[in-house]
Amino acid sequence: MRFPLAFLLAPVMLTVQAQSPAGTSVQYHKDQGIVVQHDSTFRSVIRFRMQNRMAFFSARADDLSDMRHEWRTRRARLRFDGFVLTPRLTYKLQFGFTEADMDIQDGSEDQYPLRDALVTYALGRGWSLGLGQAKLPGNRERTISSNQLELPERSILNGAFTLDRDMGLFLNWEGHLGRQLLRLRMALTHGEGRLSAPGSGGLAHTGRVEWLPLGAFKDEGDYLEGDELREERPRLSVAAGYSLNDRTRRANGQLGELFSPGVERTVGTFLADVMFKHRGWSLLSEVAHRTSDGLPAVPDAVEGDVDVVNEGWGLNTQVGRMVGEHVQVVMRYSLVEPSARARPLLRRQEELWLGVSRYIHGHRIKVQSAVIHHWRDGVLALDHGGNRWGLMLQMEVGI
Repeated sequence: MRFPLAFLLAPVMLTVQAQSPAGTSVQYHKDQGIVVQHDSTFRSVIRFRMQNRMAFFSARADDLSDMRHEWRTRRARLRFDGFVLTPRLTYKLQFGFTEADMDIQDGSEDQYPLRDALVTYALGRGWSLGLGQAKLPGNRERTISSNQLELPERSILNGAFTLDRDMGLFLNWEGHLGRQLLRLRMALTHGEGRLSAPGSGGLAHTGRVEWLPLGAFKDEGDYLEGDELREERPRLSVAAGYSLNDRTRRANGQLGELFSPGVERTVGTFLADVMFKHRGWSLLSEVAHRTSDGLPAVPDAVEGDVDVVNEGWGLNTQVGRMVGEHVQVVMRYSLVEPSARARPLLRRQEELWLGVSRYIHGHRIKVQSAVIHHWRDGVLALDHGGNRWGLMLQMEVGI
């Protein structure tokens, strides 16, 4: 027997309604979440989601007898967004509760569940100004939410060169040039990501421009992987951006290991991407390039090892096709090439992913699977050191 989610949530919503002042409504919308609204002075959309994963990785590409397995909840998120006093004053709060969400690594005891805390005011004429912690306007694959991906995990390009989240000011503009759409996204942030305390003398300066020459995508589909919405007409978005992180104390700007006290690097990252969709076909392609003002190898006086800035360039391209109404197949190729200065410590990496997704309720409820081949140094030979296979199965449920 099937029970709709609204039925399961009914006792909670009825309790809230009984205790709410006149003029306040609490409703569940299958495409939004739980919506709490009081006339035109308050609105909050409450959403949650989880991604449960089973994965297997071989130690070598030519020997599948020794497999490392992974069973975990990859993401568990709770999100609130809406407005207060006026629709022009909006907010976004998001929390993550898994180890990966809180960036707990190598036995670290740091626990920082807050991912987004942003307040934005609409200035008018297409301009808006935000203050808080949020994703920087970096590569498209990263700025697309993790619950709207075609594959269970992002690419190795994203892992090496993404800007991720930071704390600061965010200025956005959107305008039309006839049928065309143009967006400008700028940020001035403290440059050291979510987990670092203030203290560096430098700031991060980030800018991105997006051009949609054929008009807007359905339901902001340029930030939704795959063409489940099936664009009747071709839709294209071309974007490029640059981030200069002045005197950061972390190996990759907003991410990576903290350097020893007194050690800093100025890191520049160029990012460009293109998104195309038409009648169930989708293409996402990205390039990235990063440089450092000093040597990418940074000795760690505390741990006694070496921290490395991911200096170099990367490429990521994925093509998807909707098969039937709810099934999608996708293929992705990714490359990360270290710079000559970083090559003694970092190796060239490439990956090929083949995936199938079954959308039960869009990206909100879906099952995804993928086969992965990872190889190093440009050598596809199965017996080459570091080459391996992977198999991943993930289910996502959310509202």
